[in-house]
Amino acid sequence: MRSELAKAKRLVVKVGSGLVTNRGQGLDHAALARWVSQIAELRKLGREVVLVSSGAIAEGMQRLGWKRRPSAIYELQAAAAVGQMGLIEAYESHFREHALLTSQILLTHEDMADRKRYLNARSTLRTLLDLGVVPIINENDTVATDEIRLGDNDTLGALVTNLVEADALVILTDQAGLYSADPRKNATAKLIEEARAGDPGLEKIAGGAGSRIGLGGMLTKVLAAKRAARSGAHTVIASGHEKDVLVRLARGEKIGTLLKAATQTLVARKQWLADHLQLRGRLMLDAGAVKALREQRKSLLPIGVFEVTGEFERGEVVGCCDENGAEIARGLVNYSAAETRRILKTPSSEIEARLGYVDEPELIHRDNLVLL
Repeated sequence: MRSELAKAKRLVVKVGSGLVTNRGQGLDHAALARWVSQIAELRKLGREVVLVSSGAIAEGMQRLGWKRRPSAIYELQAAAAVGQMGLIEAYESHFREHALLTSQILLTHEDMADRKRYLNARSTLRTLLDLGVVPIINENDTVATDEIRLGDNDTLGALVTNLVEADALVILTDQAGLYSADPRKNATAKLIEEARAGDPGLEKIAGGAGSRIGLGGMLTKVLAAKRAARSGAHTVIASGHEKDVLVRLARGEKIGTLLKAATQTLVARKQWLADHLQLRGRLMLDAGAVKALREQRKSLLPIGVFEVTGEFERGEVVGCCDENGAEIARGLVNYSAAETRRILKTPSSEIEARLGYVDEPELIHRDNLVLL
């Protein structure tokens, strides 16, 4: 028995395109009815559920008569705009049969990156859950561009998990879980029943993208579990073709792969920082600065930075990289890119002499910095 899932009160469930559509040809209403029925059963068990569902673009393609997924962003946006109508209409109809209210939430990276919008989204979702409403979430594909899109619903599911501080993330796919190798190519591949979320070895064995309709492969699911673990949430990757999979998981049955979170969780503000998918710039740190951040949990001082990339303003989120270019931390910077370049390798006591003023002695204060 998996006590982690049996004890989980608040769940985020991500259902992929292949589990809600007829192989990309519009929505599979029978499948939607099964998912809704299971979620209704979870509600009877006293669980709160947030549903992250794919399917809008596939439904839009079907309504528009398109046989292949377009590559042009404006055509994808058009398909999403048309498909969202059908997707939410179908869910609302099925949930009504179980006397459950639903809501639609569409998000972009900008909603998550802006602190005020992030907190507003969190408050809205928490209120909906308190009211017994089942939120149905998708990326706002109708307005998202390459610069602001979240990229896939696995990542979105993890971000929402952190946003509502859920106990567990359930990612349902067409595979039984995470294998030691690609089971479609290697007959000796074995199912990994349990592992630690964030284990670098998992990323090495995770496969690439799967179907031509959906975008997420097993790697995105492993990375989503790593992200969800920052708020203390466990992740299960399991087959959506298993009968009553959600109810059985909630009762503690061992299905798929459980990726367990560490016991220590990030505080909300640092969790928000860690969830940024797009950074305004990067700071290259020398070995001494890396040690000060990692081992001594100190603030980042300008003397430890030897290079700046990107253009950013005071208060924006930047990455902190070691000498090999690996990102080790990120945080809210106290000086713009232009100002930072002028105070590189400079003791804090000389900032005023270089700039003519001093806002803060630190480039990034430790309270505004999260280690990755």
